Parts: sequence; C-alpha cells; structure tokens
Amino acid sequence: MNKKKLFAAIQYPLPHHLISRLVGFLAQSRIGWLKNLLIGQFIKAFKVDMEEAAQPNPKAYENFNEFFTRPLKEGVRPVVSLENSMACPVDGTVSQLGPIDYGRIFQAKGHSYSVLELLGGDVERAAPFMGGQFATIYLSPKDYHRIHMPVTGTLRQMIHVPGRLFSVNPATTENVDGLFARNERVVAIFDTEHGPMAMVLVGAMIVASIETVWSGQVTPLNREVAVSNYSEQPQAITLEKGAELGRFKLGSTIVMLYGPEMAEFLDRFEAGSPTRMGEYFGQFLTDTDDSSGENAETKASEEE
Repeated sequence: MNKKKLFAAIQYPLPHHLISRLVGFLAQSRIGWLKNLLIGQFIKAFKVDMEEAAQPNPKAYENFNEFFTRPLKEGVRPVVSLENSMACPVDGTVSQLGPIDYGRIFQAKGHSYSVLELLGGDVERAAPFMGGQFATIYLSPKDYHRIHMPVTGTLRQMIHVPGRLFSVNPATTENVDGLFARNERVVAIFDTEHGPMAMVLVGAMIVASIETVWSGQVTPLNREVAVSNYSEQPQAITLEKGAELGRFKLGSTIVMLYGPEMAEFLDRFEAGSPTRMGEYFGQFLTDTDDSSGENAETKASEEE
C-alpha cells in the first residue's frame, strides 16, 4: 500500500468530530504564549505570506482562528469586472472542473459522486444542475480562507448536510470514494441573473467550523439535514459579485455548480491550476458577444 492510500485508510476509524472539536478548542484559545506559538509555527510550516494581510503582525491576533480567517489588504484581490464574467471565489488549487455528466461529478481517477447526494438528497433541488458545470477548488492551509461570490446572487436556500470529516487534501481525494458527498457540508443555493448557482462549502478533518455572512457559525442541533428557506423571508439576502459569502476555520474545499448552458470555465484552468480570489475564472453565456471566449480573456489580461 502506497503512502497516499495508507493516509486515506487510517482516517476511516478516527473520531473525526471529536478531533475537530479538540482542535477547535485550541484554535479559540486566547492564552498569549499558546496562540502566538500556534500562529508562529503555522506560518513557518506553511510559508504563509503575511504581507498580504490587513494585519501583518501575527501577534496582534486574539487567537488562532482570528489569524486563520484574516482579511486581506484592500485591493490585493481585484475582482474581474468584464461583462458576464465569473470571478474565482477563493484562493486555492483547482481539484477538478468540467461538465456534470449523467448527474455525477468527477472527483479523481476512479471516483465520482452524484449531485443529488452532494446537495442533500432532494431531487427537486438537484434537478436544475443536471447537465451543467462544476468546479471544485481545494484551499490548502496557507491560503486565504474567506469565500466570495463569483457573481451577484440572491440566497434561496441554505442546507446543512451532516457527514464525516475526512481530510480533503489530494491524497484523500484520490482514495476516498464520494469524498465531497460524504463529508459534512453547507450548501447555499443562489438565484442569479444567469440562472441557478450552488456554492457548497465542504468541511474536513480539524475544520473547527463553517460560517456564512448571513447566519454566522453553522451549528445545527441534530445530525439530520437542515434546510433554511430564505426566499420566504420578507427581506431578500442579495450578495454582490466579490462580496464575502463565508469562511472556513482551517482548510477545506468548495464546489461550485451551475445549470446547463449557463457558464463555461476558461481553458487555462485545469486540475492542479492555482487560483486567486477575484480573478477571471469563467464566462456566463447569457447575452454573450465578442467579449466572450478568447477576446474576453485578452481583455481581462489587459485590465489586470
């Protein structure tokens, strides 16, 4: 058994949630020497670039979680402004992206999972994404861990789906079948001017929590699928393109879903491509003109 398979195999019997709660407790500690030690060692181990942070002094953070979810300096992640353009929602690395074939999403060689499972088992919820496009982006420990809107959208539903908390690094992705539909996750369904969009925030081993800007920390009281319908509320929650959507406390993965004939990703992105929040990631096909495709990518380069 190679190292990657062994790493994946030893995770099955581990008490994922207990480990994550213990790490979360440490990450919340405000004991000066402890939080400074944790932050300092983390920066050293993962070569975190603090020059991009709004607060570059590691000792200024009250605890590890505050450091980990640190905001960036104004202007270091400009959001693409081309007409019908899709902004990348996170700093990270593309895990996979492409078409949703026969209701299934490609995870890694020999592994896939269904849209139905990913979105919590509701056929009506999954139907608009059949035959559409997906993109999976992995956020490593060194990355900026706030998630932003790829396009302006109005929140329709939030679904918390309970599950395991396997690590989501490449070794596990290649060896745990249906990984992203097995892990605990928060699904946010948005209506956009181009069509439906799902943003799936996938939890992972030692991710202390997932937060959204509209509900704070997502902490359901039981281990069943929990659905919140926001379209029924008197005040609509609309987030502009580039606005913060949520954040991870420790690294994880996001999965974006779009409806059929709604969007296409730029050819320069493939498995293993690095990403930066706000960069030109794809094009919505609504009212496309000569600003789409290669010409649009050229214009984006000139704009940058």
